[in-house]
Amino acid sequence: MKKKIGLLLAGLIISSCQQTTKETKVEPEKPKISKATQQCINCHKVVTPGIVAEWEKSKHAKITMAEALKKDPDKRLVSASSVPAELENVVVGCAECHTQNPEAHKDTFDHNGFKVHIVVTPNDCAKCHPVEAKEFSQSLKANAYANLMKNPVYHTLASTTVTSIKYHNGKAILEEPTEKDFATSCLKCHGTVVKVKGYEEKNTPFGKMKFPILEGWPNHGVGRINPDGSKGSCSACHTRHSFSMEMARKPETCGECHKGPDVPAYKVYMTSKHGSIYKSLGNKWNYENPEWIAGKDFTAPTCASCHISQIVDENGNVIAKRTHKLTDRLPYRLLGIYAVPHIKYSKTYTVKNSMGLPLPYELDGTPVESAVIDSNEVAKRLNTMKKVCSACHAQTLIDNHFKEMDEMIAYSNKQILQATGLLVDVWKKNIEKGLPQGENPFDEPIERLWTQSWLFYGTSIRYGAAMGSADYTTFANGKWQLGKTIKEMEMLKNLKEKNKIEGGNSPPLL
Repeated sequence: MKKKIGLLLAGLIISSCQQTTKETKVEPEKPKISKATQQCINCHKVVTPGIVAEWEKSKHAKITMAEALKKDPDKRLVSASSVPAELENVVVGCAECHTQNPEAHKDTFDHNGFKVHIVVTPNDCAKCHPVEAKEFSQSLKANAYANLMKNPVYHTLASTTVTSIKYHNGKAILEEPTEKDFATSCLKCHGTVVKVKGYEEKNTPFGKMKFPILEGWPNHGVGRINPDGSKGSCSACHTRHSFSMEMARKPETCGECHKGPDVPAYKVYMTSKHGSIYKSLGNKWNYENPEWIAGKDFTAPTCASCHISQIVDENGNVIAKRTHKLTDRLPYRLLGIYAVPHIKYSKTYTVKNSMGLPLPYELDGTPVESAVIDSNEVAKRLNTMKKVCSACHAQTLIDNHFKEMDEMIAYSNKQILQATGLLVDVWKKNIEKGLPQGENPFDEPIERLWTQSWLFYGTSIRYGAAMGSADYTTFANGKWQLGKTIKEMEMLKNLKEKNKIEGGNSPPLL
C-alpha cells in the first residue's frame, strides 16, 4: 500500500513539474525593429510581401548591431567597431538601408514622410561593413564598368559583339551600338550607370505616389555606378533581401556571370572532381560559419573557399584570411589574349603596352613589367592558394597540380602567339584591316576567328588546368577547337590572299 502511495505522489510531482514548465515557457524575444522600419513593413507586407518574407528570414532581421559587436571579430559578419546610437539596438531593416546617406543619393525621394532611396550601395553597407566595402572598392570587380567601357580594345570588342548588323548593298555592316545594347548584355554583369531621369506618378494599393525614373536599372552588376557616386553592388553576391552568406559561398551565384564561354569558371568547376563532390555532398555542408572550417564545414572548395572566405582548421588556425578584394590570392591573370602574372591595378584600362594599347602584355605575349605583379608577389599569392589546398591535399599532389597548370598556361600562350602571328600577317598584307590601318580588329572573318582562339579556347584551356577539368582543356572549348580555329584562319587567309591577287571578289564568310 505504501509503495502504491509513493508511486502516486511521484506521478503527481512529475505532472506538476511538467505543467509548471508548460506554464512558464519563455517565448523567444521578438526582433527589435525600429519604428521607421515597422512603418515600411506595414505597407510592404501588402505591396511586396515576398521582399518582407525574404528579409524576415535574414540575419539582418534577427540580430541587432549591439549583439553582433559582442562577438569575436573573426566570428562575426560585421567589421565596424561601433555604429551610430540609432542603429545600435535595432535590427537592420528597410529604413536602416534605404534611408542611409540621403543627401548623397540622387535617387532620394520623399516617400510617406521619409527620405528614401531605391538603390542601396556599398557606401550604405559600409556603415556596418567598412572593411568589406573598402576592400571591394579596390577590386577589379568594383571597376568592372570602367575596365570594359574605358578600355578602347575591350570596348571595341564589346561593341562588335552587342550591336546589330545591317545587310545593305551586298554587305553586312555593323551598326553603332546603343546604350541599351550594352545595358542588356555585357553590363548586366559589369554594371550599368544608374541615373535619375526624372519622376513619375504610379498607382499603388495606397493611392498615387511619386517615384524616380531610373535609367540603367534594374541592375546588380559588380561594377555598377550608383546614384551616390559609389561603385559596385554587394547584392551581386549577397542577393537582396536575404543577403545570405550561404548564397555567396555557393558556385551557382558566381555562375550567373562566370559561365562562359568567355569566362567558363562555373562550367569548368562543375565538371571537376571538386564540383562532383559539391553536387553530391554540398547539401550537407555548413555555409554559415564566418570562420569556414575545412574538412568539417565543407569537404571540397567552392569559388569562395579559394578566393574570398576565411578558411581555418579545426583548431581555429587561420589558413587564409577573408578578403573582398578577390585577387589577393591570384598569382596569374588567366583572362585575356595571354595569361601573365596578375595585373597590379584594379583600373586595368590605365595600363599601356609599347603600342599604347591598354593591355598588360605585348602582342607577342611578353608581360608589361610595370603593369603586372613581380615574381615575389606571384610566389606569395601562390603560397596562399596552396595553403587552402593543403587543408585537404598532400604537398606532392599540390605541387604537381600547379606545375601542370603552368605547363598548360605556357601551351595556351604559345598557341595564341601562333594565331596572333597569323593575324598580324593578314594585317600586314592588307587582307583584312585592323590595328595597323586604325580599324576595328574584331569585325572581319579572320579577326573573329582570332578572337575566338583566345577569348573562348585559350581561356578554357587555362581554367580547365587551374580547376582540374580535363575536358575543358581538350574537347569542351579546349585544344581541339583552338587547333581547328588556327587552321580555319590559315585557310581563309590563303583564300582571301589568292582572291586578292587574282582580283576577284572576297570569298563568302565561313
